[in-house]
Amino acid sequence: MVFSTPFKHLLLATSLALGLATSAHAADLQPLRVANQKSTIKTLLEVSGESKNVPYEIQWSEFPSASPLGEALNAGAVDIGALGDAPYVFALGAGASLKVVSIIHAEGRNTTALLVPKDSPIKTVADLKGKKIATGRGSIGHYLAIKALATAGLTTKDVQFIFLLPSESRLVLDNGTVDAWSTWDPYTTVVTSQSQARIVASGNTLLSNHLYLAATRQAIADKRTQLDDFVARVDRAYAWANTHPNEYAAAQTKITGLPLAVHVAVAKETHLSPVLIDDSVISGLQATADTYQQEGLLPRHIDVSQGFDKSFNAKRAPLNQASR
Repeated sequence: MVFSTPFKHLLLATSLALGLATSAHAADLQPLRVANQKSTIKTLLEVSGESKNVPYEIQWSEFPSASPLGEALNAGAVDIGALGDAPYVFALGAGASLKVVSIIHAEGRNTTALLVPKDSPIKTVADLKGKKIATGRGSIGHYLAIKALATAGLTTKDVQFIFLLPSESRLVLDNGTVDAWSTWDPYTTVVTSQSQARIVASGNTLLSNHLYLAATRQAIADKRTQLDDFVARVDRAYAWANTHPNEYAAAQTKITGLPLAVHVAVAKETHLSPVLIDDSVISGLQATADTYQQEGLLPRHIDVSQGFDKSFNAKRAPLNQASR
């Protein structure tokens, strides 16, 4: 089709106007403040290429663990961050005005595990009675230990918890100060491969192994466009990681300083899938909250259904549900 010169000028003017409008709209988008644990999400987006052409500024804040990350979300210092089941429950318990906007399910051999030294006489969870278990207070490792003990007819009163950071926990496990360590990857892979630690209970059958992206209600109200875009980028980045384990592992090694072989093993044995927010997910987290209340770690009952926003499912609906 041939257009007249005046019509060509009109098309050009319209295109320029639309381009300027789009640029102006992008410039109007407020920065999205993202809480990051040890560069996990940031590294994932960068290595997968999803950090390119973002129509708003991403302001990253680094945190050493989930607990201070949850506190930052609670204080409104950041807009969105990733938390596991237990840390998210504690954030809600502290009164945080948060909503889960996205869920990633991690399926892998050593995603979470309760470990003992290779020469330990402990063979089963029941053998942990009267023993010392290292873990992080309120961490997913802590919750795994509670669930594992229950399968053996034990309670937390039957053991002594030693609450430490992962780096400290490995040290006391290796030197025999504690009898077991309840932790998560990459630490499970580190100690099973380097110290030949043995797994006595796995989170694969005891936990949901969900990673929650939680946003403040203020961010949901004011930055919905940014959040929708960010969630989509994270989904695509994790899908990329499933098919590029070596590249993903190499990027993580540069951040953590752990051996490349450890991250390669984790990446190859872990499949990451998006999960829609539904009633089964919510009831699973409610069970976590109820368990912590029964253990006296939460002072009151928490209705976790208030901490989810199903409206974010709309743009993720075509994604397949992960097995749970």
